[in-house]
Amino acid sequence: MELLKGLPLHRTFLAVILNLLALTLSTTALLGSYWCTGTQKVPKPLCGKSKASQCVGVPMPSDADTSNVSSEDTVHYSWETGDDRFAFRYFHTGMWLSCEESMEGPEEKCRSFIELSPPAERGILWLSLGSEMLYISLLLISFILLMVEILHTGNPVCGMKLNAFAAVSSVLSGLLGMVAHMMYTQVFQATVNLGPEDWRPHTWDYGWAFYMAWASFTCCMASAVTTLNTYTKTILEFKRNHIKGYDGTLKDHPQHHQCFIQQISSYYEPKGKVFHSVSEGVDFYTDLQQKILQREPELD
Repeated sequence: MELLKGLPLHRTFLAVILNLLALTLSTTALLGSYWCTGTQKVPKPLCGKSKASQCVGVPMPSDADTSNVSSEDTVHYSWETGDDRFAFRYFHTGMWLSCEESMEGPEEKCRSFIELSPPAERGILWLSLGSEMLYISLLLISFILLMVEILHTGNPVCGMKLNAFAAVSSVLSGLLGMVAHMMYTQVFQATVNLGPEDWRPHTWDYGWAFYMAWASFTCCMASAVTTLNTYTKTILEFKRNHIKGYDGTLKDHPQHHQCFIQQISSYYEPKGKVFHSVSEGVDFYTDLQQKILQREPELD
């Protein structure tokens, strides 16, 4: 921490890494379909030539002549009762798609999660999607501003302005991301209770994409705090050095701070005599006061 204390560029690099990590995690989570995972309880299909496992076996009479008996009049019996007559298929759901395991083959059957959600909750789901996209957009803007600040070192004042805008963008994106994640959780829980009968899960839990989205939010807020810390620390150091009069204090700071303090100090210098330090101003005032005292007897 002592190294980061004296080198603001290291804190800027740390903010860039955290911002890039948050941007990567949030984009991966948005495109993924593993926000929630679980199992669905569905009836087992009848066994046949194409289905020999995870099915309900129906004994057929072998000695009787069933050629003249329709399938509706044939009585089927099965010894499987309770949960034995049901299969538990795996499913995973994201913001866009909901995919479940197919009972006929190894492939998955995917449906739009927007169509599965209750009509009363679709507005909240669209708002959640919009907030998530805006969250990623603001993260991208913040990343671009931080990169421009690192590459554009000729004007430190503009660099600090970019730093401030990047911090504000990161804070706003983090708030939008938090709201988007909470709204999606509300919509999914409503879909579990009010969704279609053939989709409602038997057991479910949050998947890796959900935890990745919250990890992205954590990295985003950490990047915002680091960026604000860099900006605030530089401003406070400038004010402290301005009060002390810059008596040799610029030698103890990095070149980035020296340029920034020297450029900012020009806005605070008086238009008349330029005082390079507070001690010079005191000496000038003392000499002026002595000259006035020497002239007072002559005037008398």
